[in-house]
Amino acid sequence: NETFDQLCAFKAQNGHSNVSKYVTQTKFLGQWVVNQRVFYKRNTLTSDRIQQLDSIGFEWDPREVSWNEHFDQLCTFKTQNGHSNVSTLDTHNTSLGNWVRDQRASYK
Repeated sequence: NETFDQLCAFKAQNGHSNVSKYVTQTKFLGQWVVNQRVFYKRNTLTSDRIQQLDSIGFEWDPREVSWNEHFDQLCTFKTQNGHSNVSTLDTHNTSLGNWVRDQRASYK
């Protein structure tokens, strides 16, 4: 499949399979990726396609991947600093600080 080959090339170049459908150059491929995730959730994706995408480490739930990456960063931060109070003003950890703030807001 030509689109799958494009995804493989994208992943080789970028290190991930989260193709944006909002960038002009990747709009078609990004929408194709979104569709694969939708079909997977609806249980309408063939087992062959699932195996094909799994074989390249396709990220079925990019939000979960992002959450886990931030959690791992927080664990590292806590090990290094002895606390998990990451400031949103910390220029070395801006993304992590924002994530921690959002997690706290979601908990409330």
